[in-house]
Amino acid sequence: MSILSQKASADALPDFRSLGVIARVLVGVNFAALLAAAVRSQSAADLAENVLDIAAVLEPALLAALVALYAASPFLARLPYRTGLAAVFAIVTAVTLVLSALRAEAMREAFASGALRALAFALLATALLAGYFRLRARAFSPALAEARLQALQARIRPHFLFNSLNAVLSLIRSDPKRAEGAIEDLAELYRMLMADTATLTTLANEIEVTRQYLNLEHLRLGERLHVEWRIETAPRDALVPPLLLQPLVENAVYHGIEPGIGPGTIEIAIYREGDRVHVRLTNPYHPEHQHRQGNRMALANIRERLALHFDVEATLESGIAGANWEIHMVMPYRRGK
Repeated sequence: MSILSQKASADALPDFRSLGVIARVLVGVNFAALLAAAVRSQSAADLAENVLDIAAVLEPALLAALVALYAASPFLARLPYRTGLAAVFAIVTAVTLVLSALRAEAMREAFASGALRALAFALLATALLAGYFRLRARAFSPALAEARLQALQARIRPHFLFNSLNAVLSLIRSDPKRAEGAIEDLAELYRMLMADTATLTTLANEIEVTRQYLNLEHLRLGERLHVEWRIETAPRDALVPPLLLQPLVENAVYHGIEPGIGPGTIEIAIYREGDRVHVRLTNPYHPEHQHRQGNRMALANIRERLALHFDVEATLESGIAGANWEIHMVMPYRRGK
């Protein structure tokens, strides 16, 4: 377990393009400003006056810093944590000093005293927010290690491995090329499971891993398993958490296809609407053969990882839709290379 969690615990800067991150920064800084105004005030009238005075200085600097961090976010994401954090402090310092100088010139005030107070508040707020986001990421990080461990355990389930190898053995003489492809698919699945799940991957990679998994399940289930891919408009360059789609499809096979007597269909639809990526997955629903605990754990883990990477901008909903079970994920469109 320590090996699996090693990468997942690595520190990373928050995504300053995330609405959740921006909202937390705005609320946190303004709350701190309100406390500072309350400390300086003797009455309600003083509080209102102090809040307005602080807001006149704070809000332009805060909004300018957020705009600068939003623009620099792709660059900051490529830096090591400590270097990126130093860059964030440098950006906040530069924005604060520039706006303090412009305000001092416009108001014909002394630059030094006002600039030092503004800079001290800005750096303190930045340090507190950096600590908060680091603690928040570490609180979610066990979900990354758990995702890899659960997926690895799923892949080495005796029935899965036994049936996959038996299927390969039965094909070696009759269809050696297909047998070779199945072994390659199995090897690729193991390679992906041992990869770093703390960083985002492209949707194209997730689709490919899921196809490889389904190829192996087709060997076992044959005509009982039908898969309909609706991915003509899928944004394949979109960045998503790794091992996002394949565990959901595995659940669909386990809960929707295996309990059935006849053939069953899994439908996978991925498309983009504006700046959102939608993933819809449906499978047959058999209420008398539901392993609810395992299903809930998998969905909870994916929700945690979506929250870690995309905050409030990502959602996952699931429920019964007629004779099917449906999962609908929505994520922000973040473009990869």
